[in-house]
Amino acid sequence: MIRWLRLALIVAVARPLARFFTGADVTGRERLPVTGPAIVAANHNSHVDTLLLLTIFKARAVHLVRPAAASDYFLKDPVIGWVSRNLIGIVPVARKRAGTGEDVLAPARQALSEGAIVVVFPEGTRGDADDSMAQLKNGVARLAEAFPQAPVIPVWIQGAGRVLPKGEVVPVPMTCAVLVGEAIHWEGRRTPFMEGLRDALLALKAQAPPLRWSEGEDG
Repeated sequence: MIRWLRLALIVAVARPLARFFTGADVTGRERLPVTGPAIVAANHNSHVDTLLLLTIFKARAVHLVRPAAASDYFLKDPVIGWVSRNLIGIVPVARKRAGTGEDVLAPARQALSEGAIVVVFPEGTRGDADDSMAQLKNGVARLAEAFPQAPVIPVWIQGAGRVLPKGEVVPVPMTCAVLVGEAIHWEGRRTPFMEGLRDALLALKAQAPPLRWSEGEDG
């Protein structure tokens, strides 16, 4: 029941909203996985990023897509927590407990072991609206190391930080671009893996078109 409710919400509600506010200009959609385990690694400048990523997958893969999200933000309220877990399908990450000895990636590993497509934001938190990219954290490398058979698909999202900047609650329509790159794979060492992921994301950023307002909006 929850699975079908989630699919209906994403296809019937989230997709039209994403199209209205962002235009959802997607390049390389065919590179997105339709089965798991798989990891999608994207830059992160807005909560719109998660909405966009959920809506660009094929309908038959939607039930597998699990965005990693900060538990201190998305689970702090019981109602928001239920929606986040059951309708958005988040994998909760206790980022404030990183470095305490707790395995904060355990939920993501569990999801991958169940065949999920886990969406991660390697920067760890939302950045600025100017689409700059912060230093990547190596949690994604740890996941790739644990599941070397899982492809890691780099995704660059252009403009979401201007649709809904950090700290704002009212989105502004502006056409965004989502560029999906070729999958990269774990080859045994974390540093080269992370360097390869960063290079792949920056290469996608260089291909992104200039930002413009969404159709039908002045600007």
